[in-house]
Formats: sequence, C-alpha cells, structure tokens
Amino acid sequence: MSKSQHRRSVVKAITWRITGTLDTFLIAWIITGSPTIGAAIGGIEAFTKTFLYYFHERIWEKSKFGLHDTDK
Repeated sequence: MSKSQHRRSVVKAITWRITGTLDTFLIAWIITGSPTIGAAIGGIEAFTKTFLYYFHERIWEKSKFGLHDTDK
C-alpha cells in the first residue's frame, strides 16, 4: 500500500476548491444572468470557504469523535 504525500493532499485541496468555485460561479451566473456578478460571488466564496475550511479542520483536530485508542 502506498502512503499519500502532503503534496498530493495540497493539490487535491486546490483542485477541489477550483471545482467548487467554478460551480458557484456558474450557478450565480445562471441565476443572475451576469457573469460579472457570478465572478464576484465565486471570488468571495473561494475566499470565505478557504477560511471556513481551515477553522472546520482545526475544530475537528481537537475532537475525539470517531477515533479509537490503539494502545489498549
């Protein structure tokens, strides 16, 4: 079994954020009819969700939920 490298995780996170932002941009463009507004919403979303994800991860890092003690 191969071990995932940090670089792979970073690239996956970046490509997922790009995919999510493009999705938001397209949905906003379709709903508003304006690519400018779609781009503005997509840009704001990319910025805010990056920070939300970071804090979400930090909270989960402190949680013991779903972890098993392997020392027993």
